[in-house]
Amino acid sequence: MSDLFSAAADDDEDYDGGGDGHGHNAASGDGGEPTRPRSPLAVRMRPRTLDDVVGQQHLLQPGSPLRMLAAGGAATGPAGPSSVMLWGPPGTGKTTLAHVIARGPGRKFVELSAITAGVKDVRRVMDEALTARDLHRTTTVLFLDEIHRFNKAQQDALLPGVENRWVVLVAATTENPSFSVVSPLLSRSLLLTLKPLTADDVEQLLMRAVQDERGLAGRVELSEEALEHLVRLAAGDARRGLTSLEAAAGVAWGETGGEGEDGAPVRVELSHAERATDRAALRYDKAGDQHYDITSAFIKSMRGSDVDAALHYMARMLEAGEDPRFVARRIMVHASEDVGMADPTALQTAVAAAQAVQLIGMPEARLVLAQAVVHIATAPKSPACHDAINAAVADVRAGRGQGVPVHLRDSHYAGAKGMGHGKGYVYSHDAPHGIATQQYAPDDLVGRDYYEPTTNGAEREISARVDRLRKIIRGG
Repeated sequence: MSDLFSAAADDDEDYDGGGDGHGHNAASGDGGEPTRPRSPLAVRMRPRTLDDVVGQQHLLQPGSPLRMLAAGGAATGPAGPSSVMLWGPPGTGKTTLAHVIARGPGRKFVELSAITAGVKDVRRVMDEALTARDLHRTTTVLFLDEIHRFNKAQQDALLPGVENRWVVLVAATTENPSFSVVSPLLSRSLLLTLKPLTADDVEQLLMRAVQDERGLAGRVELSEEALEHLVRLAAGDARRGLTSLEAAAGVAWGETGGEGEDGAPVRVELSHAERATDRAALRYDKAGDQHYDITSAFIKSMRGSDVDAALHYMARMLEAGEDPRFVARRIMVHASEDVGMADPTALQTAVAAAQAVQLIGMPEARLVLAQAVVHIATAPKSPACHDAINAAVADVRAGRGQGVPVHLRDSHYAGAKGMGHGKGYVYSHDAPHGIATQQYAPDDLVGRDYYEPTTNGAEREISARVDRLRKIIRGG
């Protein structure tokens, strides 16, 4: 397998995660040839310029703060902040953008992780950055990963260097900085939001890695099924996609002994990708029959109160790369369509789950979605709200319900009272129990019942209440 993975370019030593620090591999075979990679494929394929970055085009327009910062200027001009806060899901390019910024003229790159670094480490970097600026006219780019893990004291230690521009801070976080970063630091930085990569973005990255000399150098080729599987598993995460590609290529290379047919590149098939990722390829086309069939089964399982089947179908959708927001929307719909007033709290759970999905993303979002599915599937069921609105819409479309009773019409504008608008209207709160006997429906729909509550769950009590209300209102 060694030849396949030794194609890293020598001029990438600044970004090398291994080796001897001089751009050479740590181990060699006969004749001094490299026998193992200096760094993972995802590191070797890291873009060197903003033009090489895939995705995040909303941040990379000409004249954008990122382009100005990468070119050596301040993020928003001479008077603007020189530090940026990158907020986005894993694998969307936060570390990559930091490295690109560090390649600007007169830059020195320093990387800290909030998981392992402390206040002493931050102060040491600040002291060294001040020396580098004053003695060597070099700007230090400090990349701080997982900044949301820093406590207030640790974040406060960054303030002098950021405010006095001893460093260009590029901080990365997967959590909303508004809640996890202290206000003084946030106000001195430009907040940029990164979006998950699209399937096309990930596919472009994988194909580039297959051909690029820093990557697999054209020594393998991907079958269409393998490529689709790897793109789906990546779920918008470039690092995950490249790591899976490297593993799949290794499986194919080991199986064939590094030799394709007639000297052709080794072909990576779906079976190689499945074995490398320990994940079976799921038949699920987000625009085809599988999407609609599985979604239909998911919905009908919730409606049928089979919580286990509902969780199974949701798991299949999520594992196949379905947008969790789509799943959340279906849960909200069926909280009203299938549960309704039999358990009014079901909709609250569904809406809360949808909001949580927006805040935390995958893979944790599956937990709140599972809670919502369990609630909907196990709740008492009633289609009464669904049937009621459909019956009302059917009457409207059939032309029924013409006009509004005169006593309900608006009487606030000039001349309205002269036409009798509002005359005879009974203010409900003046009646016993706040319920008045009077006609609300149009003349041709008097006595028409749309809402027919069931005796399931909370609707058992609602049903009796609706009967009493109708008798009082209609004078029965």
